[in-house]
Amino acid sequence: MSDQRKSDLTSPTDLRSHGAGTGPVRRQHPIYVDLLPPCNNACPAGENIQAWMALVQAEKFEAAWQELIKDNPMPAIHGRVCYHPCEEGCNRNQVDATVSIHAVERFLGDLAREKGWTPKFSARASGKRILVIGAGPSGLSAAYHLARKGHQVEIHEAGPIPGGMMLFGIPAYRLPRVVLNEEIQRIESMGVKIVLDHKVDDVLAEKEAGNFDAVFIAVGAHIGKKINIPARDASQILDAVSFLKEVESGRTPKLGRRVAIYGGGNTAMDAARTAKRLGVDEALVIYRRDRENMPAHDFEAAQALEEGVKINWLRTIKEIDQSNFTVEIMEVRDGRPEGTGKFETLEADSLILALGQDTDTGFLRKVPEIEFMNDGTVVVNDSMMTGREGIFAGGDMVPSERTVTIAVGHGKKAAKFIDGYLRAQPVHTPAKHPLVGFEGLHVWYKTDAPKSVQPQLPSEAASMGFDEIVAGLNKSEAVYEAQRCLSCGNCFECDGCYASCPEDAVIKLGPGRRYRFDYKLCTGCAVCFEQCPCHAIDMVAENQDDDSNGTGI
Repeated sequence: MSDQRKSDLTSPTDLRSHGAGTGPVRRQHPIYVDLLPPCNNACPAGENIQAWMALVQAEKFEAAWQELIKDNPMPAIHGRVCYHPCEEGCNRNQVDATVSIHAVERFLGDLAREKGWTPKFSARASGKRILVIGAGPSGLSAAYHLARKGHQVEIHEAGPIPGGMMLFGIPAYRLPRVVLNEEIQRIESMGVKIVLDHKVDDVLAEKEAGNFDAVFIAVGAHIGKKINIPARDASQILDAVSFLKEVESGRTPKLGRRVAIYGGGNTAMDAARTAKRLGVDEALVIYRRDRENMPAHDFEAAQALEEGVKINWLRTIKEIDQSNFTVEIMEVRDGRPEGTGKFETLEADSLILALGQDTDTGFLRKVPEIEFMNDGTVVVNDSMMTGREGIFAGGDMVPSERTVTIAVGHGKKAAKFIDGYLRAQPVHTPAKHPLVGFEGLHVWYKTDAPKSVQPQLPSEAASMGFDEIVAGLNKSEAVYEAQRCLSCGNCFECDGCYASCPEDAVIKLGPGRRYRFDYKLCTGCAVCFEQCPCHAIDMVAENQDDDSNGTGI
């Protein structure tokens, strides 16, 4: 859509308010448009949420899953662990509550596991070989998308099990291991080879020895950050990543009766909730900011509190003497915590540091032309390529937010550019359609439809073990939830324009083909525009260039 077209998206209201639509000479006419819904725009994995949601509405579940996995290879995982930014801007929130997109995605992912569905794609073998270093979410995503493009992919993973931080950073009560394993096995079944217990120290030598044409590196961030705290005969001190990894590996550390967790992110909440499940009497989170300014999602803190975790906001550890922790009381000024000079003493038998993670990229310093940020992350360009031609990187080891979904999006993006690099074909990314907000919709026919609620284990029962806490939606609930979607910005063939046109100027083209306008009959009254609930029709001035020929774009 041209910039001129974008600037005229609100013009019909102005035209109609002056009575300029109809008359002996038509002053405006309708055109079909495709706008960008906020959910699609916000998805880090680039899913076409609206498309697969429409297929769920029609109960075409396998088709919906196939549409979904064009962008995201692990929907059963993402339906559980993604923090669903797609829902934050959902226009439905202006009516009652956001569509539970993640719950419908989980339903499709679990149904695919139950039915044994396999990805459908057709790509001729390219004869190209790609090495992926790291079997975490970004590496698995890149491997999947490269396999879909016909390339041969081999993943080299330093650990004994694939999954990366999905395995060692997300507790089983949020992500059951059977779900993780089955989604990874599906990627392997596409021909992706995963070599475990294989740490890569020399990337260039590995590339040459395996005759690889390109490399994608996604080693994640597995090193817990340290902090200098004056300590005398300190109790046991662990970092959260190592703690969660030991628990996952079956080597449960001895924490004592009381454990303190220092930090306020999602990992801190997971560490505290895991400690409770291991039987400690008290798990106490110590964080220097207040709840409003913590990095953890509020629902994570809420669930931790419900399970008996205690949180001491506005506290920072100044000194440790055996099991006595001297903490300073803080206050937030202009969004930053500042000390008050007031102190108190807390007691704990062990301390878990949850202050963030660093990435181990030292092995890449052997590769000429690769550059690093001050924190050790690797510099990549817009195509995810490092300074060394043919070597790409993504996930937690490049500058970005660190979530599973962002890592998966990196893998997808890198695969696209690796494919272009190997085929010597420039990758052209089309411009996005204009974003549609709630003010552009005509939701006159919508009534309140309460959001589906996923069942959860009672907090007391949840904290007793590592069984999954949140359950999924059943078929009828998933279809109902999908039907709450407003199809913002795109025609879903509701026949509103067809039924409302007084001149029979709207022509139906058949299922899936939408409509076109007969401008010989159209008077420019804009009734079709007013009836369209999702803003798939715009009114443009009669003298404006129109390249749509009255059809959907």
